[in-house]
Amino acid sequence: MKKLLILFTLFISAVSFAQTGVIRGTVTDKQSEKSIAGATIELLSYPTKGSTTDDKGNFELSNVPLGRQTIRVSFIGYESSTVPDIDVTTGKDVIISVSLIEKFDTLEEVIIVSDGNNKAKSINKLAAVSVRQFSPEEVNRYAGGRSDVARLASNFAGVSTADDSRNDIVVRGNSPTGLLWRLEGIPIPSPNHFATLGTTGSPVSALNPNLLANSDFITSAFPAEYGNAIGGVFDLGLRKGNNKEYEYSVGVAAFPGAELMAEGPMGKKGGSFLVAGRYGIVGALGLAGTAAQPNYNDISFNLDFGKGRLGNFSVFGIVGNSNIDLIGKDVELSSDDLFATRDEDSFVTSGFGVFGLKHTIDIGSKSYLKTIISGSTTSETFERDRYFNLETPAEFKVRWTEVDNSENRFTFSTLFNSKISKKITFRSGLLFENFSLENKLTDRDRQDDNDGDGQPDFVNLIDNDGSYSIIQPYAMGQFRLTEKLTFNAGLHGQYFSLNEEFVFEPRTALTYAINNKSSLNIGYGLHHQNVAAPLLFLNENIGGNLVQSNKELDLVRSSHYVLGYDLRFADKWRAKFEVYYQAIDKAAVEKTPSSYSSLTEGADFGFSTDKNSLVSTGEGFNQGIEFTLEKFFSKGYNLLFTTSLFESKYTGSDGIERDSPFNNGYVINALAGKEFKIGKAKKNVFSINTKFTTAGGRYYTPVDLNASIAEGFEVRDETKAYSEQYDAYLRLDLKFAFKFNSKKKKSSHQFYIDLQNLTGNENVFSKDYNRLTQQVNQINQIGFQPDFGYRFQF
Repeated sequence: MKKLLILFTLFISAVSFAQTGVIRGTVTDKQSEKSIAGATIELLSYPTKGSTTDDKGNFELSNVPLGRQTIRVSFIGYESSTVPDIDVTTGKDVIISVSLIEKFDTLEEVIIVSDGNNKAKSINKLAAVSVRQFSPEEVNRYAGGRSDVARLASNFAGVSTADDSRNDIVVRGNSPTGLLWRLEGIPIPSPNHFATLGTTGSPVSALNPNLLANSDFITSAFPAEYGNAIGGVFDLGLRKGNNKEYEYSVGVAAFPGAELMAEGPMGKKGGSFLVAGRYGIVGALGLAGTAAQPNYNDISFNLDFGKGRLGNFSVFGIVGNSNIDLIGKDVELSSDDLFATRDEDSFVTSGFGVFGLKHTIDIGSKSYLKTIISGSTTSETFERDRYFNLETPAEFKVRWTEVDNSENRFTFSTLFNSKISKKITFRSGLLFENFSLENKLTDRDRQDDNDGDGQPDFVNLIDNDGSYSIIQPYAMGQFRLTEKLTFNAGLHGQYFSLNEEFVFEPRTALTYAINNKSSLNIGYGLHHQNVAAPLLFLNENIGGNLVQSNKELDLVRSSHYVLGYDLRFADKWRAKFEVYYQAIDKAAVEKTPSSYSSLTEGADFGFSTDKNSLVSTGEGFNQGIEFTLEKFFSKGYNLLFTTSLFESKYTGSDGIERDSPFNNGYVINALAGKEFKIGKAKKNVFSINTKFTTAGGRYYTPVDLNASIAEGFEVRDETKAYSEQYDAYLRLDLKFAFKFNSKKKKSSHQFYIDLQNLTGNENVFSKDYNRLTQQVNQINQIGFQPDFGYRFQF
């Protein structure tokens, strides 16, 4: 009997122990980014449970109760930091990074506890305005997100992505081409499947959110280290793998697809590996918005070799491939297929890859040097055949379009960061990019029949095999002028080898802490960006010779002005207002009077192919006001409400000011989530998340039906360019999820079902000319669509 009692007691103890988790991480100085030894970590739900960092700044909290936890990190002479919403499970250790900032006036033996929220601050210490930190956990939590970081960004103030078929990011009325993607500190091509040259979005993301660390999304007046962008910056970082024990994950979901992930310790210097592969299955489920089946897969990895005498080395990368065959006869005549048409067969392939070697080494006790060497590649092929006399004995097909593009990029980046004192931080660096392009486009669309064969000529529009370089030096500093007043200033330079243009760009921001709950922010930045490559390398027939007449276009210039007010009016609550104005000039327009501007490009798979001999005299502006109300996760729920009221205008060479195609006018997002602890031990979780979005319809140029019938192809009425507006966009998503923590071993199960566009609202995708019916047809976006997923972590 006594032996049974002992065994029973041991069993209960084992079960109790198994129903806990682990929080591990590092604590660093925010200015110098060096580790802090001896920092105190407190688990606020259990004040008696705590830890301190070792000589490398590492800490571990074991036997942490399951569920959402909050920790507070403090150190003598530093402002304390609170990290809420830490999701502790039995399936995986939680690994976090916390940075502390030295107090302006050090008071020995006194610890000032900040009531700020860690997520309310940017990862980049020099980003002071128009920046929002996000976490991978948010990507997976929110309804309607499809595990896509770009779709997560659509919830933030100032962002519009009212298009179910693509994840292009429209920031404050700018074209999606104005966005800069960065990974681990270097610019990268569009990290998407089915991406095309010059675009930044696509139907499917190749970024696996389960490998990402907390990252920054910046919408205006960027710090001086960011360049060659006028719209926004997505500054992504990869997390390190678990360097203490091996962990695995297996999952399947409608949109990301099937996934395998592994991580664990590597080497003897505290290194780790993290690798994951995914394979798309959405086509097999019939949820792709087209009759064709898209195929895509990607592999991501981050190998950290630990810190030694020569510094810290890591290798990272992403590789993705995709293809789809759009067969016209699989499409109904009056179908709402988003990508295929009845009288065409199209064959698409694309590839994306980025590989990087990162090295970081300490220089003294308060400085470091980070250097990255990277190579990236993108490729795409597109072949289109068009059928004539469809479904008659005289039916025949003609090769209509051929595209074969590849871009290889070599990138070298070096950054020096130094904490001069607790009041001054200095950062400088250099970014060098060399682009090698092979671009070919041959097309019959809108061409004359000069050879008399009854078909438009198959004309070579782009035939480029060349290279160009972009060099970007920068220097900036942060100056804590008083305890309440912080001044950021920097200078960014940019050289573009095609037109040999070199520009200087001042960047500045001022933050004034009115009190410990509110602050005022002012920012200014001058930014430049080259015109998209598909326009730069267009061929023009001049005197029988093919000439690239757009190669020497100026860099497009944009001045950003921002005024913001941040209020933390209650625990875990935050309100934020921002007013902005953006003036754009030197956009590419036609020499002769027309409504065209390069500012209208970039919201689709391709660019205009008939815009030659452009000049850099176009203008535009974006202005608006934004409001964010956010309750960070606590007491079992979270809320996010964002609204943007804005205006986006441009002027072509005809001197007429018009609405931009990205001028929705307003965007409203309302998100809410609630978690319920279930089961006898209350260790499992049932959650409900919902999202409501509405936005003004985009402006478009109407079809000239009579001209289209006469020409045999779609003709837009350019005299009414962007004069008509689609109906307002409206969508409601509802997501249910379960999380089950194992009682006997380190593992967990997660299930979810995401009901997207729950009301089945018919949002407009486009109004296009149908060659077969000789009518203008409205094609709607995806209606009601379920998403689902399952993940097993062990």
